Amino acid sequence: MSSSRSEKIPQASQNNDMVQIDAKILENREIAPERFRMVLSAPQVAWQARPGQFIHVRVTNGYSPLLRRPFSVHRVESQKIELLYKVVGKGTEILSGKKRGEYLDILGPLGRGYRLPSISSKTSNVVLVGGGTGVVSLMFLAETILLTSPKIPILVLIGAKNIEELLSERDFKGLGCQVRVATENGSKGYKGLVSNLFENWLRHYRATLKPSVFACGPGEMLKRLGEISRRHRFPCQVSLEEHLACGIGACLGCVVKANGSPYTYKRVCKDGPVFDAGELIWE
Repeated sequence: MSSSRSEKIPQASQNNDMVQIDAKILENREIAPERFRMVLSAPQVAWQARPGQFIHVRVTNGYSPLLRRPFSVHRVESQKIELLYKVVGKGTEILSGKKRGEYLDILGPLGRGYRLPSISSKTSNVVLVGGGTGVVSLMFLAETILLTSPKIPILVLIGAKNIEELLSERDFKGLGCQVRVATENGSKGYKGLVSNLFENWLRHYRATLKPSVFACGPGEMLKRLGEISRRHRFPCQVSLEEHLACGIGACLGCVVKANGSPYTYKRVCKDGPVFDAGELIWE
């Protein structure tokens, strides 16, 4: 890359709110076993991104792997966006080897993000539930809520297989959120699934107003939270973690079944990835 290019804001080809740019890598480091934090200079995406949206990254200039990889926006700061990702295959393995100063072809922001609740200081708790790398988009959501309503109480429940795989606990506490953790092996916090931790919290929750719940993580976790929200009649938004091909709703490769007459299909990349839990038919 030429030095002159590195000093310029990347040129964007724009389609509505979506832009395609070459984003400069400012940081890419391992923060936990096979978990990486990447910071990109991407002004056009940072200005437009909303909590729950994602970007589509081309990890190589070659043809293998051919498809882009989707990554939730973890944080936005000024002209930068931050990603957290886990190395799970060839694409993310290539990404983990990228160096500071290199450029990535990214497309975004994409998808429908979280709908922020109508909140005030008298509103009941906002509860964020993240399983594994599902905590990624919830950080951006928490920061956005607190930006406009700094006195709103936010409870964050984080789940992982073990203490080594817990993500963002310290960062959420730094925002002033109350944080509880669940590990499947009991190495920290509650021993068991984070959905069970949530149900235990709800059992002891005392308030006249219903909690507003936002969740991202494995499908079984989201299904369980959807069942609980339907039974107790509180609003619950879930962000689905699916394999996405085109990322813009054209290929129909990421459809999920949703309520209709008798049912319909929704595209995770275009109609989601965030849905009201009651929209979906959990199978």
